[in-house]
Amino acid sequence: MAPTVAPYGSWKSPITADRMLAGAVGLGGVTPIGSDLLWTESRPSEGGRTALVRLRPGEAPADVLAAPWSVRSRVHEYGGGALFSGANRVFFSHDGDRRIYEASLDGEEPRAVTPQSEWRFADGIVDASRDRLIAVGEDHSRQGQEARNCLVAIPIAGGPAIVLAEGADFYAYPRLSPDGARLAWIEWHHPNMPWQDTQLWTASFDESGAVKDPVRIAGGESVFQPTWSPDGVLHFVSDRSGWWNLYRREGEQDRVLAPREAEFGRPLWSLGTATYAFADEHSLIATYGRGGSWHLARIDVASGELSDLELPYVDFGAPRVANGHVYFVGASVARPAELVDLDIETGERRILRRSLELDLDEEWVSVGTTIEFDSGDRTAHAFYYPPTNPDFAAPEGEKPPLRVRSHGGPTGATDPSFKLPIQYWTSRGFAVLDVNYGGSTGYGRPYRDLLAGTWGEIDVEDCVNGARQIAERGLADAERLTISGGSAGGYTVLCALTFHNVFRAGASHYGIGDLGALADDTHKFESRYTDWLVAPWPAGKEIYRARSPLFHTDRLACPAIFFQGGQDRVVPPNQAEEMVRALREKGLPVAHVVFPDEAHGFRKAENIKRALEGELAFFGRILGFHPADRITPVEIENL
Repeated sequence: MAPTVAPYGSWKSPITADRMLAGAVGLGGVTPIGSDLLWTESRPSEGGRTALVRLRPGEAPADVLAAPWSVRSRVHEYGGGALFSGANRVFFSHDGDRRIYEASLDGEEPRAVTPQSEWRFADGIVDASRDRLIAVGEDHSRQGQEARNCLVAIPIAGGPAIVLAEGADFYAYPRLSPDGARLAWIEWHHPNMPWQDTQLWTASFDESGAVKDPVRIAGGESVFQPTWSPDGVLHFVSDRSGWWNLYRREGEQDRVLAPREAEFGRPLWSLGTATYAFADEHSLIATYGRGGSWHLARIDVASGELSDLELPYVDFGAPRVANGHVYFVGASVARPAELVDLDIETGERRILRRSLELDLDEEWVSVGTTIEFDSGDRTAHAFYYPPTNPDFAAPEGEKPPLRVRSHGGPTGATDPSFKLPIQYWTSRGFAVLDVNYGGSTGYGRPYRDLLAGTWGEIDVEDCVNGARQIAERGLADAERLTISGGSAGGYTVLCALTFHNVFRAGASHYGIGDLGALADDTHKFESRYTDWLVAPWPAGKEIYRARSPLFHTDRLACPAIFFQGGQDRVVPPNQAEEMVRALREKGLPVAHVVFPDEAHGFRKAENIKRALEGELAFFGRILGFHPADRITPVEIENL
């Protein structure tokens, strides 16, 4: 049957918001326990609860924790590392009260380990010989002051945390040597972020279990994921070469393993982030990124030889190894992410769980093409997705609208793995440009450092120039260019709409309008981030003002829609409120959608759906097409 001819944007698609969210889960926290496997599932359909799931041999996956138990940490606000395990015992941070609990694998109620307090915990390990946990602790009891971060010991029998190490502003990766005699960790100080300058330390213990004789192993570089090999040799990732590569500590020297222009590390937004794990004392399994895509490989520790494992994935979650198998969450270009069990020796691959059971023929999938484009005197990177729908074709001569996607962070990255939100747009007739602007990770330290002092400029220029060049190549309609992004990506959106006349409309999801307000009113982890991204605060106040869209709304001449969580501590709600007020007073079409029960990022299914459909409805009104979906309209002022 010949495809139906209809304008771009109006195509009917089976990739609906309801279908995207029905049974969808975010997979993570993969943890082998004996012959069993545990993992976590973030479930929008359960109000954003993160469930703990267990797979026993020969059985179907089953929840370990019933609602309302939720495995989530809020350390550094972004959390991560909420599940600890060791000696066949499992502990977790409960999102409801921030306490540590021991999970029963026999169906009993979890047992509280820490008392009710103003402490938060994450990234923990089991110190079995001393009957305790060692974790990153964050004390919020000091009213009107920054939270205090430290390394703590937590008695497994129960009781308050005992401080092991303090004095730095932040800590991560407390890791015990196999004999329990030494502890490794990383720490860093304001104004640095962990992808800029961290220090790697090791120490031993005295008879009471307190840390003694600490030694700094590395510093003045970004150190990531210290890990002890099974035979007690310290390994870590460092970007001292300009790329995050793997190193092995041999005596007083460090030997690089498999050196190459590739990234074996990621930005540490979430605690517990990992890119490698030991298969045995002679080899490790590592993920590495190059050109925006990721690979899984086996590395021989003695020779440093790297052997790629041929797999259909372009992104990999933290690999975990046990009993000759590597477990990871992998995503390909054509299918949603899935939890994989890979036999290291035979290469046999088994899918244990899919993030979404999606019955969708590949003819519906828009596959991203890697593109490079000129942006001033630099080369920038992106993935281009063409409109793809076998049931529809556009009228002759019509070019598609373009949706530029600006990722968050801004120190972060996108990759070409299958993303249903992108397919939502391409299957309706939009082209999508997913940009890895200057400052993104995955292209080496010099590219990452392009954001130093240039946020609000270089990221915006790359999104603007990418859109222009896609239009010049005839791949999009130059009169229907749009841009969307969340958090830092939302700030890029607002700067692009304010300081450039390229986009017809934009969507800001919990984005920033006033950089000064962000510097004055955000959480500890990012409180000095803008010193590096923009200028020291408050000395650079005028630079902040110059790059804040809120103070230049006289230059803003296109519509925008804002989506905001009412409990957002990272980007407080007044940021969106002030921008909306400015657009309203100027008479520009503007919409403002607030989710009172959400924080930074949306976790509940109904809110995710509302944001997705609301953006489509808004762009439809502005660009002049009628979505085929039945969507509750958003209220648009001044239209």
